[in-house]
Amino acid sequence: MFELLVSFMNLRFSILVLLACLASLHAAERPNFIVIFIDDLGYADVSPFAKDRYATPNLDRMAREGRKFTNFYSASSVCTPSRAAILSGCYPIRVSMLYNETRPPHRHASVLWPGSRKGLNPEEVTIAEVLKERGYRTACFGKWHLGDQPPFLPTQQGFDEFYGTPNGHDMGVRAQPFGVPPAMVRNEKWLRNSK
Repeated sequence: MFELLVSFMNLRFSILVLLACLASLHAAERPNFIVIFIDDLGYADVSPFAKDRYATPNLDRMAREGRKFTNFYSASSVCTPSRAAILSGCYPIRVSMLYNETRPPHRHASVLWPGSRKGLNPEEVTIAEVLKERGYRTACFGKWHLGDQPPFLPTQQGFDEFYGTPNGHDMGVRAQPFGVPPAMVRNEKWLRNSK
C-alpha cells in the first residue's frame, strides 16, 4: 500500500513540477505550451529526438525555440487510461478509467467504446481547468477517447475548444450499426458520421 501511495504522489508531483517549470520560463508573461500525445509514437519517431528518422521541421522549431523534455512515462499502454492520467495527473484506476464498463477489473487495461455510458468524470480536475484558472485559453484537437457522451466531452473538462474525434479513429465503422454518435465533433456539435 505504501508503494502505491508513493507512486501516486510521484505522478501528482511530476505534473506539479511540469507546471512549475512551464510557469517559471517567463516570470512576466504566461508561456504558451503544447502537449502532443500520440498513440504508438516512439521516442525516436520525430526528428527533435532522432534526426535520421523522419523529418518533422515544425516540431524541430518548437523544440529549438522552447523546452524539450526527454523523459516521459505513460500510465498505461492503451489510450483511454493513458489520456486520463495525463489530463488528471492521477493513475487511471484512481479516476475509474483503467477499464471500460464491460471489462472485469482483473483483466488488462481497456479503452472506451463508442456510446459508452462512462467517461472521465467531470468532477475530476484536469490540467485544462487548472490552466484556465490562471488565465489560459485551452484547446484540444484530434483524438479525445475519454467519453463521447455530452457530460464527458472536452468542453466539459476545461477546454475552450475541441475539434476531433471523441473515440478511436477505427471505432466508428465497427460501431455504426449500433447507432453510436458521429465520429467528428466541433466543440459539442456532431459534424459527420464515420463511413
